[in-house]
Amino acid sequence: MERPHVLALSAMTLATLAMSVNIGFAQSAQDLVGAWTLVSAITEKDATKSDTFGPAAAGVLVFHASGLYTLTIIGDLPKVASNNRENPTPEEAKGILSGSIAHFGTYTVSDKVITLSIQRSTFPNWTATEVKRPLVLTGDQLVYTVAAASAGGTATVTWERAK
Repeated sequence: MERPHVLALSAMTLATLAMSVNIGFAQSAQDLVGAWTLVSAITEKDATKSDTFGPAAAGVLVFHASGLYTLTIIGDLPKVASNNRENPTPEEAKGILSGSIAHFGTYTVSDKVITLSIQRSTFPNWTATEVKRPLVLTGDQLVYTVAAASAGGTATVTWERAK
């Protein structure tokens, strides 16, 4: 006895389940669209972990449907004693540079990797470059890794979708 309605119902149920199950990675750039807030940026070097921008770091990452993105992470930065942003001491400037990062450009997603085409960055060596970051998207959490060449080791950056 044929039961086409049962088979159709089973196929619909499987399709619905497949669409609702989070498979743990971004399928497309559209999966990232929206605003994200920083959870953590942890650098691991020689089996030692540290907060890349300090424990009080905050950040925002925005992916626009047009393919544009912007990222800003700011840690606990030193005050500039002169109160003139153009005249920090060398120590203040070093603390500001090492305690923050910002860049913007365009992005694409393919094969569990996000490619950022950086138009401008507060780290000038990244301006007009393309970087690739392996990523995992699980629910409202986005995690990617960065080879921390300047500090050695690897940084794992975790973001949470803004509510």
